[in-house]
Order: sequence, then structure tokens, then C-alpha cells
Amino acid sequence: METLSNIIIATISVAILLVYTWKVLNWAWFRPKKLEKFLRQQGLCGNSYRLLHGDLKEFSKSIKEAQSKPIDNLSNDIAPRIIPYFIQTISKYDERSKELDIWPQFQKLTSDMISRTAFGSSYEEGRRIFELQKEQAEIIMKQFNSIYIPGSRFLPTKSNKKMKETEKEVQESIRRLIDNRLKAKEAGQEFGDDLLGTLLESNSNEIEEQGSKEFGLTIDEVIRECKLFYFAGQETTSVWLVWTMILLSRHQDWQAKAREEVLQAFGSDQPAFDELSRLKIVTMILYESLRLYPPLATRIRRTNEETRLGNLYLPNGSLIFIPTILLHHDKEIWGEDAEEFKPERFKEGVLKATKGQMIFFPFGAGPRICIGHNFAMLEAKMAVALILQRFVFELSPSYTHVPHCIVALQPKFGAPLLLQRL
Repeated sequence: METLSNIIIATISVAILLVYTWKVLNWAWFRPKKLEKFLRQQGLCGNSYRLLHGDLKEFSKSIKEAQSKPIDNLSNDIAPRIIPYFIQTISKYDERSKELDIWPQFQKLTSDMISRTAFGSSYEEGRRIFELQKEQAEIIMKQFNSIYIPGSRFLPTKSNKKMKETEKEVQESIRRLIDNRLKAKEAGQEFGDDLLGTLLESNSNEIEEQGSKEFGLTIDEVIRECKLFYFAGQETTSVWLVWTMILLSRHQDWQAKAREEVLQAFGSDQPAFDELSRLKIVTMILYESLRLYPPLATRIRRTNEETRLGNLYLPNGSLIFIPTILLHHDKEIWGEDAEEFKPERFKEGVLKATKGQMIFFPFGAGPRICIGHNFAMLEAKMAVALILQRFVFELSPSYTHVPHCIVALQPKFGAPLLLQRL
């Protein structure tokens, strides 16, 4: 009898436990997920339900970030500071607009374009070369900002080992591309009409004309040229485009003017490269973007002979540090509004804007001027024109303005924009 009682009690206990377990599961999971499904069926969007903590972590982080900086100019727009997470969520799921971090998108775009131009390959084939060179750039910048000890680059440190490994992989990747071209040439094919093909063709012709391999570029020199063209052409153009988009997001009047110009010139048709010169306002905007946010904020040059610079005498081998960004923001040169975005400065061209002085050189100047500056300008005009034809855009509330240098001047926390299709 006692055994039967124990069985009954145990059964009732298990039943009660199961009932309460079901109630807890229903409260904590099934009911919220059912409600989520019901709301989504009605067209509502939002973050997926997460057990127990929900969006608490993101909510707390957004509050902390919003309260860490003051409101500009005593603005009455206080909602982003009081309920920042709700503002960000509304913006994220607003059907009229979509949030997108354009910084990685422009990196991918310019990598693809430079890969096709340099190697005739797609971005996916050239991506590893770019990633490795970016790693190298980060290591170099860390070393540049630390105390230099002569001979330290030969020490078996972690960064030196990483530098050697990445350099070896970059060299091997480009060498494979070169070897494939040389084998194709031996089989009766052409070198190709991209940069690598042009270099190899020119090199082959010079060796043939001179009758000796002592003339022309070595394979190692061809590799160095490809590395420079690839990295310089990708990184600088992508940051140029991202700062231009950020500036146009902040200055809706100029965005509207540029869009009107593009639509008048091309309508909804894809712009032709030989017609991009008609975009005067877009050109002014691109120049002003380069002035305010030069891709290379500083430059270093070394004298190769005794040089006189004004009243200064510089012996051979002197290092000259050129603060491009200071010259581009100098109020004595550009006026009291030097820090402001005013594309009309370039209405009559660069020469007029600079009053004939050598003070605006985002691409360098003289014999060392960037060999791809015309290509970069065409690339930037085409990208901006295509975007203006299709989208209206503004800064996302989640955007944080922190210009940051890793070789090129870039937005440290990306560039999230809200884009609305026209």
C-alpha cells in the first residue's frame, strides 16, 4: 500500500513539474516566438527574439555611447540621445530606407576594379593579395609610431615574422600570375591588355631590342610595380569615395545639386566614361573631399642631391616631412572657412582655387605624381554618379566620426548610411 502511495505521489509530482516546466517554456520561449511570427506575418520587422536577455546588451551600449558626447549646437533633436536604441532600430528596419556600412562595400568595389585593371582578374582572385598588403600596412604603421631601434627589423619578433610571411605570400601570388602569362606567351598567346600584360609586353620588347636581359625590368621589379599599383590604387580611391559619401550625407543641398547634374546629363542611363567630364559639380565635390580628407594625410620625401628650399639649405639624403592635411586646412591659404565643406572653391578649377600655389596635392605633384590619378578620378566620378542616380542617402544615427590613419585616412568605425532607393 505504501509503495502504491509513493508511486501516486511521484506521478503527481512529475505531472506538476511537467505542467510548470511547460508554463515556463511557454512564457520564456513559445509564446514570444508565436507573437514574433504573428507580427512578422503582418509585415512588421524587428530583431529576432532572444531568450532571457533580449536586446539588453545593445540597449545599454547605445545609451552609454549616446551619453558620452554632448549634443551639437544646443540642438532640440534630443530623441537620439534619450532613446538611441529605438531610433537605431527604427532606422534599421524602416522599409523606406536601409542601413548599410559603405566602407567595406567601397573596399570591395575598388579592389575589383584595380584587380581587373592590374591583373585582369576578379576581386575574388586578387582579394588575398589586398588582404596581405593591408596586414603589412598595419604592421608598418605600428612600427612607424614606435621608437625605432637600428637593426630591429632583423630581430625574430612576432611582427617581423608576420611581415616576412605575408611578403612571401604576396610575392608568390603575383609570381604565379606572371608565370601563367609567360607560359601563355610561349604557347602563342598575348600577354594581355591589363597593367601586368603591358609591363611584361614592354619589358619583353625592350629586352628584344637591346638583345640582352640586362635591360628592362627584372621579375622582382615587375612584382614591386604590381604591388604598388594594386595597393595604392585600391586603398586611396576607396577612402576618397567613403569620405565623399559622408560629406554628401551631411550636406544634403550639395547632394541634391550633384544628383540634378547627373540626371540632367545621363538620366537613368549608365554614364559613359568619355562623358564624365560633363559633371562639373561632382568634380568640385570630389576635389573638396580630397582637400578636407586627403587619403594620404602626410608624405615623406628624401632629397637625392643638395637642395635649396626657400632660405633653407638641405644636404643630400635629408628627409622632408610634408603635412598635406595641414596645407589643405590652412586658413591663411583657403580663408577663415577652411574647415568648412565648400565645393564652390573649385568652381573655376584647382589653379584658381589655389591662387597658383603648390598647396593642393592629394595625388602628389611633379615627377612623382600618382601615375593613376586620372584613372582614380574617372573611377570616383563613375561610382558617385551611379549612386546618385539610384539613391538618396543620409548618415545613420549609429555613425561615429573618428578619422583614423592606417596608411590612408579612413573612418575607424565604418560609415553606416541610410539609403533610400529613388
